[in-house]
Amino acid sequence: MMTVIASLIPVFLLIVLGYALRRILLKRDEHWVGLEQLVYYVLFPALLIETLGRANLASVPIAGVGGAMLLSVLLMGALCLALRPLLVRTLALSGPSFTSLFQGSVRWQTFVALSVVGNMLGDLGLAVASVAMVAMIPILNVMSVSVLAHFASPQKTSWRATLLAIAKNPFIWACLIGIAINVTGLPIPKPLYDFAGSLGHSSLAIGLLVVGAGLQLDGLRRPNAVAMLTVALKLIGMPILAMTLGWSFGYVLARQMGGDAPLLAHILVLQTVVAAFTMPLFISLAG
Repeated sequence: MMTVIASLIPVFLLIVLGYALRRILLKRDEHWVGLEQLVYYVLFPALLIETLGRANLASVPIAGVGGAMLLSVLLMGALCLALRPLLVRTLALSGPSFTSLFQGSVRWQTFVALSVVGNMLGDLGLAVASVAMVAMIPILNVMSVSVLAHFASPQKTSWRATLLAIAKNPFIWACLIGIAINVTGLPIPKPLYDFAGSLGHSSLAIGLLVVGAGLQLDGLRRPNAVAMLTVALKLIGMPILAMTLGWSFGYVLARQMGGDAPLLAHILVLQTVVAAFTMPLFISLAG
């Protein structure tokens, strides 16, 4: 348990630093919007390519890890969709609010996850995380874009536009490129690997700073029912689901498209705080 907590401390310190910088030094929104775009289009894709290209996938039970993570995402997405009619009746849940609940329940905090597994398990942890990324990132983006397109606006987005948005997602392309390099054994000059590695590793720190900058702590004093449900689904339901599937496999382990951005920010604040308590618990149980 103490090892897990020690691995989490640098992650949460970066988030706290981002929160402080946003309110003391870098107060203008455009500073953080620029950093967010840099991470999204350049730094994090470089991390995916470099990590997947270098990962020793032979050391990881790919079917067990990938299968468990993929099924957990699909089942949680199906649960959210199944709950939607009930939530619309009981909580007057709007379409944009549902997209935030959906994304908050199924998506994972990649920057936090990679930082923690890297601190705890080194190269083996990154290899496991690489398999999880390949299994989850493409389907997560397909699901999220589809849900946003269908529920975020009264005017339904065409499937052609939805597929185009998915095809332009840099994370999906980065996964494909990284896996292609790994599988084909394509010789990549070391300077290029080092270049991608430098970009990629900076994405974790900058990404966590951006997460911290986006926190709105006012939501902690007045958490609404939708946010609390999302936190329960993500931080309790999803780990239980993933561990159960992992054991079954024999391995333990929105603003741009019209979503409800304030609600999603509210959800992320609660998840970030509650994760400080739930992550050590579930990682210890999985171990």
